[in-house]
Amino acid sequence: MFTVSNVNDLIGADVHDSDDKKVGTVGQIYLDSGTQDPSWVTIKTGLFGTSESFAPLDRADWSGGVLRVPFAKDFVKDAPRVDDDGALSSADEEELYRYYGDHASGSDHHDHAGTDADHADHAHTEGHDTSGPETDDAMTRSEERLRVGTEKVEAGRARLRKHVVTENVTTTVPLSHEEVVVEREPITDANRGAALQGGDLTEEEHEVTLSEERVVTDKETVPVERVRLGTETVTDQEQVSEQVAHEEIDEVETPANGDHREAGRV
Repeated sequence: MFTVSNVNDLIGADVHDSDDKKVGTVGQIYLDSGTQDPSWVTIKTGLFGTSESFAPLDRADWSGGVLRVPFAKDFVKDAPRVDDDGALSSADEEELYRYYGDHASGSDHHDHAGTDADHADHAHTEGHDTSGPETDDAMTRSEERLRVGTEKVEAGRARLRKHVVTENVTTTVPLSHEEVVVEREPITDANRGAALQGGDLTEEEHEVTLSEERVVTDKETVPVERVRLGTETVTDQEQVSEQVAHEEIDEVETPANGDHREAGRV
C-alpha cells in the first residue's frame, strides 16, 4: 500500500520506473473521492515536461524523495491520454485501470488461439511480483550472517638493554708480617768460641729485615649467564556483539473491496 506523510512532497519529485530509470517528474496528484488518499499522479515527460501521463499509486513506492512505479518507462509514456480538467471521470479511470491492470496481471493483448482449458490454465497463477518486473512465483527471504575472524596486528615491542652497575664488595683477607724476637742463649762449651771472637769489649750493631704482606686487588670479567627474548601465545576470550538484519515475509490479504488485511507471518 502506498503511503506518504505529506502529499505536497510528491509535487516535482522524480519518478523512476521498474528498472530505476527516470521517467519524469510528478505533476499533479489525484485523491480518491471516498478515502481522500492519493490514488493517481500525472508524470511530466518529454522535452521540458510538456507531456503528462497518468500512473496509479496503489503499488508505487515513495522513498528517498523518489517515487517508483512498477512499470517500464515506455509503458507509462504510452498510457491513455486523459483530459486534465482537475478530476477523473469514471470512464477515464476505468480505461486507465484496464490499461495498468492488464499489464500488471501479465495478460496477453495479442490474439491467442486455444481451448477453454488453455485459457483457464493461463488465467490461474500462483503469484506474481507486484513491485517490479515479473520474476517468478516465489519471494526470496534473506538474512545477514555474522562472520567473525581474527587478524594479527602489532601490539608493541620489547628489547633487552644491558648497562653497568657498580657495587661495593667487602671481604676479609689474612695478612702476615714479621716482628723482631729477641732470643737469648747461655754460654756453653758449644758456643763459647763464637762468643769470644769479637774481643773482650766491643761496640756492634746487628740488623734484621722485616717483611709483611699487603693487600693486592685485581679484577677480571667472566660470563655468568645468557639472557634472550622469546614470545609465548596467551589466548583470552572476548565477546563480539554486532547487529544483523533479516527479512520477514508477511501475508497480506486483499479483499474485493480493496481493503488490505494482514493475515499473518509466513
